[in-house]
Amino acid sequence: MAGTSVQKKKKTDSKKQTLVIVESPAKAHTIEKYLGSGYTVKASMGHLIDLPKSRIAIDVEHDFQPEYITVRGRAKLLKELQKDAKKSNSVLLASDNDREGEAIAWHLNNALKEKTAAPIKRIVFNEITPLAIKEAVQHPNEIVESKVNAQKARRVLDRLVGYNLSPLLWNKVKNGLSAGRVQSVALRLICEREEEVENFIPEEYWTLEADFAKGKTTFTAQLVSYKGEKAELKSEDDVNKIISQIHDSKCIVASIKQTDKTVRPKAPFTTSKLQQAAANRLGFTSRKTMQIAQQLYEGIDIGEGRVGLITYMRTDSVRISDTALEDVRSWLAKNYPNAVPEVPIKYEVGKSAQDAHEGIRPTYTSYTPESVKEYLSRDQLRLYAIIWERFVSSQMNNAKTRTTSVELVAGDAVFRASASKIVEKGFYSVIKLLSSKEDKTGNLPSLKEGETIECKKFYPEQHFTQGPARYTDASIVRTLEEKGIGRPSTYAPIISVLLDRYYVTRTNKQLVPTALGKMICKILVDSFPNVINEHFTAEIENDLDKVEQGSLVWNGMIKDFYEPFKNRVDEVMTTQESVKGFLDEKTDKVCDKCGKPMIKKLGRFGYFLACSGFPECHNTKSIPLAKCPMPGCNGEIVARKTKGRGKEFYGCTNYPDCQFLTHFKPIDQYCPQCGWFLVEKYDKKNGSYKSCINPDCTYLHSADDAVAEKAAEK
Repeated sequence: MAGTSVQKKKKTDSKKQTLVIVESPAKAHTIEKYLGSGYTVKASMGHLIDLPKSRIAIDVEHDFQPEYITVRGRAKLLKELQKDAKKSNSVLLASDNDREGEAIAWHLNNALKEKTAAPIKRIVFNEITPLAIKEAVQHPNEIVESKVNAQKARRVLDRLVGYNLSPLLWNKVKNGLSAGRVQSVALRLICEREEEVENFIPEEYWTLEADFAKGKTTFTAQLVSYKGEKAELKSEDDVNKIISQIHDSKCIVASIKQTDKTVRPKAPFTTSKLQQAAANRLGFTSRKTMQIAQQLYEGIDIGEGRVGLITYMRTDSVRISDTALEDVRSWLAKNYPNAVPEVPIKYEVGKSAQDAHEGIRPTYTSYTPESVKEYLSRDQLRLYAIIWERFVSSQMNNAKTRTTSVELVAGDAVFRASASKIVEKGFYSVIKLLSSKEDKTGNLPSLKEGETIECKKFYPEQHFTQGPARYTDASIVRTLEEKGIGRPSTYAPIISVLLDRYYVTRTNKQLVPTALGKMICKILVDSFPNVINEHFTAEIENDLDKVEQGSLVWNGMIKDFYEPFKNRVDEVMTTQESVKGFLDEKTDKVCDKCGKPMIKKLGRFGYFLACSGFPECHNTKSIPLAKCPMPGCNGEIVARKTKGRGKEFYGCTNYPDCQFLTHFKPIDQYCPQCGWFLVEKYDKKNGSYKSCINPDCTYLHSADDAVAEKAAEK
């Protein structure tokens, strides 16, 4: 009987498998297919153990130890993983290879080892391919404690800042507000830029172009100098004087110069550079870019099963593995043999880069955008294409452009025309999104120095200097990276949090601070200039890197910060005047339900009208932005949202009797020509400008009107 029992036990043990725990179900599905029998792959769905949301949960009296709990709603999943671990012969923790992933693995290790005697190890990988996964499984390691400490320090620091500043805002501004260490610095940057935009006064200037002809070919050149000095035309009179002086003059080709320029390929994408490129070339928000990149990383079914198409997308490094270099050079040798450099190109990794991962690249070069096109959504394909092109082109020869510049003399005026073309394509060969403008710009006839050509027509044009541009997703990410604020994993969340809190709105792809955002920024910056500060935030990032490297003790770092910070919070709580009363404004509107006056209040999503009879009367309304311009209508224009995506538009309060609507936001100004209201529009040529909403009116609110308004305000 005993022998039979032993045999049964051995048989049961032989069925035990290795449990692999990753973060997402999509990743689990892909990896389980690669590992096959003998492995069970489960998903933790991110953090299972974390700080509670209801209290600060940091023991400041005992070395700032965090008080972790099982995340609400995750207890059942944790128990299931514990049961799976108990039935397994070993456990491999395969959360992402970054600080957050290391912390997830650390918490899982602590929770699982109480329930199983099976060994628990850590595995990491940069790409989800059969080779990378099997290689990781064969070489498991221990959890990196210093990496966990770096995450713990960041989490504790952010909790201490947020849970001290938020109550201050509740007390002084409005209930329900919140503030974060890094997000508040980003908000400060956006508010400071908005102040520059609002204070900018445009200045008038003019340019002068002329059409020149040789035979049947006509080309355009621009005035660059007059009477030996740079052409600075401040008014129409300045331009007309030059035209009158030179219009009968002979035009002579004074010089022809050709300049060759070498264009080097760019390094593979880092997280920030990918977000910038996707914003500028594809119009993606940072959040959308990261969501799609996550899908490409975790695996797409491309007919032969699920395949991870790109490497890990949160990285600040441009380093590329030797295996990947061999793969891309082999592919290039077959497809572009004349464009392959003799040795692989190595790109310098930035000094502040953690270099934990490679740059973002396709897992296999042979998966060209064209070959996987039918399996990807339109947005997946577009993002994958720029990743693939950027990586493959990074290992190709330089391109060469040739610019021909011609100077033409007419009297005392010198005009210049130039044309460029690519003479050696090099790495441009694989960039399908290369526009015709980049391939060739301008068109010049065959000219000789000293010959006389005909001047056909002059084109004077009025301009106004452009003020500083508001931040976009691309430019704020670039600024955050340059200033050392945040890390690859935080760029998209920083923007998302500011938008979700309604501290910032996105208008014409520009990030614009709201009245609420400006108010919060002023209070925080005035009260905590040393904390809501880009230099302090960058220093914190450096300290977190030192914690990860093991050269700085995490809770010592927190102690140095917290004591003076808490003293300042207590002081501001006592001395800062409340602005709550200043947020509400009386109006001449009357509540249509109880007859009491309506009050303009600042809410979670901006200003709105509320009945002064609250709480007896709960009536609220949108703020009227303008009078309805439709003939015979006495309605007002208010903001509305579409039912599906919640996109904002502006319509009449008399709807459905009045069908007027517009997607441009009204401003509190009216057209001097027709009396309809003005809206703010935006395009790349003119930037932000004011225009009449009347489709039959041509009024464009020009920059000289803005100058007059600024002068009147002063």
